[in-house]
Amino acid sequence: MPRLLLEIIVQTVADACAAAEGGADRLEVVRAIRDGGLTPPLSLVDALAGAVSLPLRVMIRANAGYGTDAGELRTLQREAAALAARGVDGLVAGFATAGALSLSDLSAVLAETGGVPVTFHRAFDSLRDPAAAIDVLGGVPQIDRVLTSGGAGTAPERCARLRSYMARAGARLAIVAGGGVDEEAFAFFAKSGCVHEIHVGRAARDGMDPEGPVSAARVRRLRDLADR
Repeated sequence: MPRLLLEIIVQTVADACAAAEGGADRLEVVRAIRDGGLTPPLSLVDALAGAVSLPLRVMIRANAGYGTDAGELRTLQREAAALAARGVDGLVAGFATAGALSLSDLSAVLAETGGVPVTFHRAFDSLRDPAAAIDVLGGVPQIDRVLTSGGAGTAPERCARLRSYMARAGARLAIVAGGGVDEEAFAFFAKSGCVHEIHVGRAARDGMDPEGPVSAARVRRLRDLADR
C-alpha cells in the first residue's frame, strides 16, 4: 500500500511550520477557515513558500458557498493566474449550482493558469450524482484530485463510499478524504486503506478549534497513525 499522504489546512506561517514539524506532506493554504476556506492573501503564500519546503495547494474561492458571479470570477481569475505564476504545487477550486457541476465557471477561473494542477474541493459533496461527476472531472486535464468527505454516516460507511470513488476514478484522479475527519475517522481510513490521501483541519489543532493554531504534536500523532 502506498504511504498515506497527510495534507494539513494552514492559515499562517506558524501553522505551516508546525505542520512541517509534525510530518505533514502537503499544505492547503486558506483564510476564513470557518467559511470553508477562502482565497488567502498572496503575501501569505509568498511567506509560506519562504518558510517551508512543503508543496502548497492554495484555495481559490470568494464566498462560503459553491456558486459565484461575474465580478467574483474576474477577481478569482486574476488571483489564480498570480498564484500559478508563483509556481505553487496546485490550486483548490470548484463550483456547483443546484447539485450540478459548474464547469464553465471553473474554466473561466483557470483560463490564465497555464495548466497548474487543481484539486476539486468539497463542492463535490453538494452534487446530486457525485459518482457520475468523477467521470466528468476526470476528463478535465488540470484536475488531478477530488476532495470529499465520503458523505454522511459512520467512518466505515464513509470509507466504503471513498473506496467506490477511488475505483471509479482509477488512475485519472486521486480521491482525498477530507471534511469531518476526526482522529477516530482518520485512524479508520488509514488502517483500511480506502484512500491514499487525507486532508485534515480541526484534528490538527489543539482543542479541535477550526480557527486555532496547528499543533505539531497533533500532526505528529496523525502521522504516526498513518504510518502504522
